[in-house]
Amino acid sequence: MNFGHRARLGLAGTLLAGLVLGGSALAQTGDASGVWLTETGDSKVRLSRCGGGYCGTIVSTSGAGVDVNNPDASKRSRSLVGVQIVNASSAGSDGYEGTLYNPKDGKTYSGTLKVKGPGTVEVAGCVMSVFCKRQTWKRVN
Repeated sequence: MNFGHRARLGLAGTLLAGLVLGGSALAQTGDASGVWLTETGDSKVRLSRCGGGYCGTIVSTSGAGVDVNNPDASKRSRSLVGVQIVNASSAGSDGYEGTLYNPKDGKTYSGTLKVKGPGTVEVAGCVMSVFCKRQTWKRVN
């Protein structure tokens, strides 16, 4: 094997690695627009483009579907359908950053949204950027 052949093999390996890594990066930056089933399976959220990222609104929920835990007493009788719970409108280094509203406790957290593949996104809500809860949502459409 001569040096020229080894160099070509090295270049081919580098190109192959670039394609594999590039494909992974492409999956992570895919379009998150659509309807997603939350990890608990009790709500569906429509993600749409907003700003430099995505916003998400509840389109269906199980149970009473009322925002009873909202800190604003005037909103505690409103339907959860139509409530925006994701505001990840800023592109970050590894997805989108913003806030997430959790109707189960009525609190808004700093959060992230990451596209993990064509049918999966990960949302994370954090307190003090240290204590985070993550959920994986599955694409419905």
